[in-house]
Amino acid sequence: MTQILSNHTSPANLQSHCKGKTIVIGGGFGGLAAAIRLQAAGCQTTLVEARERLGGRAYQLKQDGFTFDMGPSLITAPHLLRDLWTVAGRNLENDLQLVPLRPFYRIYFHDGRYFDYWGSAAEDEMEIAKFEPRDVQGYRNFLADTQRIYQRAFAELADQPFLTMGSFLRVLPELVRLGAQRSVYSFVSRYFHDPHLRMVFSFHPLFIGGNPFRASSIYSIVPYLERLGGVHFTMGGMYALVEAMERLFRSLGGEVRCGMPVKQLHFQERQVKGVLLEDGTTLEADAVVANSDAANTFLNLLPASQAFKTDTSRMKHYRYSMSCFLLYLGLNRQYPHLRHHTIIMPDNYKKLIHDIFDGQGLPDDLALYLHAPTRTDPSMAPEGGESLYVLAPVPNLAHGIDWAREAPAYRNKIIRFLEQEVGLEGLEASIVTEQSFTPLNFASDLRSHLGAAFSIEPTLFQSAYFRPHNRSSSIDGLYLVGAGTHPGAGIPGVLLSANITSRLVIQDLAKV
Repeated sequence: MTQILSNHTSPANLQSHCKGKTIVIGGGFGGLAAAIRLQAAGCQTTLVEARERLGGRAYQLKQDGFTFDMGPSLITAPHLLRDLWTVAGRNLENDLQLVPLRPFYRIYFHDGRYFDYWGSAAEDEMEIAKFEPRDVQGYRNFLADTQRIYQRAFAELADQPFLTMGSFLRVLPELVRLGAQRSVYSFVSRYFHDPHLRMVFSFHPLFIGGNPFRASSIYSIVPYLERLGGVHFTMGGMYALVEAMERLFRSLGGEVRCGMPVKQLHFQERQVKGVLLEDGTTLEADAVVANSDAANTFLNLLPASQAFKTDTSRMKHYRYSMSCFLLYLGLNRQYPHLRHHTIIMPDNYKKLIHDIFDGQGLPDDLALYLHAPTRTDPSMAPEGGESLYVLAPVPNLAHGIDWAREAPAYRNKIIRFLEQEVGLEGLEASIVTEQSFTPLNFASDLRSHLGAAFSIEPTLFQSAYFRPHNRSSSIDGLYLVGAGTHPGAGIPGVLLSANITSRLVIQDLAKV
């Protein structure tokens, strides 16, 4: 793990190289992490956020005594956070309480069986043997092979910027040897015979907006990554991490401006020199780091000009991730058979994935992710109650769904399914308070292109060099951080992007 962040992590080393003024657009995890690194390095950094509070997709809802995390709900690779605090000269454990979860999650299947994923060899092998004893050895081989992929593709390559085609071509033969051209599902199927287990070890790309049937097998490392560093929750909810990062940034002297949407990037010729806010204010800077949705940045924040036609056209031709339909349910009771994280697999896994990514209209089947944080932190709900977050992966807004019309019926379908198929009897009658979040909200509240929940879909040829670069290849002074740039979505991905992007900014400003 130390290989990932062995370079440029000393504040003293960075201080001598960084100069100038930087603006970070968007206060999600990627923007916050980039702002902390830049400010720690000596750059005068202003973080500009459109919404009233920081957080981006990691927003928080408080309603009628219930607290809901609205987006990310677990932390893997916590060493990336510890390194961020180290860069700022602080200790993560002094500012945040991370709690390891056991099991990591429970996975239910349509036939009533379930798999508890513990992240330890003995316990996971016992679970696997319940389904198919032959697959225990397959699991051991799977972990050994994904460890090799992890060491090269994550620990070494995910921290490199891939700004040129040559940098990608140099590693392509090795990626092919690692099997990167295979899909996650195809890769997993080499090790597991049982169809339930193939689902258990292939669904993880959905956590970052990927289709398990076409996401590169590079993403099959997630079970190994989870086992290596554990799966954690932050006491007080995931928003406690946002608040801790904000406090850390401010303590370094960084400036935060919330409720100030950016209308447009401010240019001098083709050099970005700051941002124009919707209230008419212009903020000047030597470099701008966009944690705003990558597509929205190029499609809506550039001046209307032929000079940027290539940039906008390129963004329209990417394939974008699925979206999500979310319910936040405050309940006056608890359901003890739910774990902190519970996953409900569909009847026909392959068909549902196809319908979500490539179909038209809403799928007939359901796959659900349930987050019940009161298992770990009772303060998230009134005594005896449940703060339940229900996520259904759904098509993005390019797939012909009228969410204004469909949302109420889809909500009712999910509630009935949970009552009848998942054992949450009396759920409807137990709801004290409720909110929903649809792909329309991803588009409006988060300014996400097509309402995609995870920006650009992670496939082999939409990764590394083929993703929008951490340093714009065509617009001087513009840098990207977050889900839409390299290495991709998910908290580990956006934290790594912040490391890469801040390094580039610091190096470039040192030359000025």
